[in-house]
Amino acid sequence: MMKLLKWLDDYFEISICIVLMSFMTLLLFVQVIMRRVFSQSLYWSEELARYVFIWLIYLGISYGAKIVKHIRIEAFLNVFPRKLRPCIVILGDVLFLGFAFFIIFTSSDLVKKQLLLKQESPAIHMPMAVIYVAPLVGFVLTAVRQIQTIIFRIKELRKGAAHG
Repeated sequence: MMKLLKWLDDYFEISICIVLMSFMTLLLFVQVIMRRVFSQSLYWSEELARYVFIWLIYLGISYGAKIVKHIRIEAFLNVFPRKLRPCIVILGDVLFLGFAFFIIFTSSDLVKKQLLLKQESPAIHMPMAVIYVAPLVGFVLTAVRQIQTIIFRIKELRKGAAHG
């Protein structure tokens, strides 16, 4: 069980992103071949590729939070004294966590509305709730990753204070 949890912690988002990116690329490649070689079009492929891309984006946000590679303005950070910078970075992480919670709550309302409306996509007749749940899932994972990052940074800050 611990090995599974470790694997999920290390590879969950990137594995899904690789599968989604590969599927989307293959799907669009087939669409191009169908148009150019067979002069036919798959009427549903572009819509499906768009929805896969949406999922890829939101899972990618979570992966970016996991590897701590989101955009940060270093020039702004350099305005503060060196000793204060780790606290400012943690504050930025807390603010991003707050943003993640905001998206979680607003997207959960959108998903509820889509479930009530039972709206479907035009070409593939997929329930639109499947698409609207992407930000919810992505930002729940992002919140988990941000909490992990904040805990890690606080431990590092305490370790540095204990040794410094």
